Amino acid sequence: MPVLKILPDIYSVGVIDWNVRSFHGHTYSTNRGTTYNAYLILDDKTALVDTVFGPFSEELIANIRQVIPVEKIDYIIANHVETDHSGGLPALMKLCPRAKVLGTAKCKEGLYRNYYGNWDFQVVKTGDKLSLGKKALNFIEAPMIHWPDSMFTYCPQEELLMPNDAFGQHYATSIRFDDEADPCELMDEAAKYYANILLPLGAVILKKIEEIQKMNIPIKMIAPSHGIIWRKDPMKIINAYLSWAKNETKPKAVVMYETMWGATEKMAGKIAQGIMDSGINVKIFNIAVTDRTQMVKEMLDAKGLIFGSSTHDNGMLPNIAGFLQFVKGLTPKNRIGCAFGSHGWAGGAVKEIEGVLREAGINLTREGLLVKYAPDEDELKRCYEYGRDFAQKISSSVI
Repeated sequence: MPVLKILPDIYSVGVIDWNVRSFHGHTYSTNRGTTYNAYLILDDKTALVDTVFGPFSEELIANIRQVIPVEKIDYIIANHVETDHSGGLPALMKLCPRAKVLGTAKCKEGLYRNYYGNWDFQVVKTGDKLSLGKKALNFIEAPMIHWPDSMFTYCPQEELLMPNDAFGQHYATSIRFDDEADPCELMDEAAKYYANILLPLGAVILKKIEEIQKMNIPIKMIAPSHGIIWRKDPMKIINAYLSWAKNETKPKAVVMYETMWGATEKMAGKIAQGIMDSGINVKIFNIAVTDRTQMVKEMLDAKGLIFGSSTHDNGMLPNIAGFLQFVKGLTPKNRIGCAFGSHGWAGGAVKEIEGVLREAGINLTREGLLVKYAPDEDELKRCYEYGRDFAQKISSSVI
């Protein structure tokens, strides 16, 4: 990533990872790659906000050297322990061992347990400030957005918020600002990021945004640690987060299924057709062949979620079973759902799906739909009407 001055005496010195295709232990597909953003602030004292993933340490150091000698860094702000942001610390601290590292108490613990570095660490909390000279840095603890150690760093003189993982996207691009990016791509990646990483933390996120709003902090620019910097309209992403955190939904359904010999797939198609013919937007996915990250993104604003599976060993097929465990962890709220599936001599998948949906907090609107073996014409009509009925329930309950 080319070094770029984003504000007077503030530089973006992070790196682009064009080739990464999965994140978080392969739970998140990064089809557009990602960036590891770091920000260098020059003043009487010099501060670096966040580092990069370890394999890119030398690139980060080379970028810093385009601006100043690395040895002149006085402070390194660690907004988050996770190694895609802190991995460059060990290599950096070898070059500037007198630099002070600042972060939350949980950050101090996490950095030590990851790297065992004997570094000069200063614990900071909400309300603490660091003077660099003409500029200052204010710190706002943000636990569980998305780890217990997370915090935001704010420069009041430039009205710049550096919130680490909040408001970011896994989006590798040489374009650095929102007004330069394709708005559809940008918001698609921002929604995907929120849905797959932050969805279960909605209540925490909503409380933190409201807390910052009460602080009357003016924000002209948001510089996250992944993806694009928001300078044209930072309220666009803040308002999106507010909507997502409130679990606001649209009249939309997502039908997700796994099929053994095609019978459950036929049911899914007819259910989706019934929803579509009722005027409700619908997405349909075969879980066994679809990117999970994309499916979760489509669920983010959908009022209705329908899951189907053929029965195998009196339970769900393995791909949908694993996906539903992931969905349960996301705890999507303000959603309605139902289940369907085909079975042979014994059926159990539909009841198993319904059990997981209840555990996830999804409101079941009607009894599951079962078909024995392949559906005949009458059963396909039942599937169609099942979809139409579900569409009506979406229309009457969406908020």
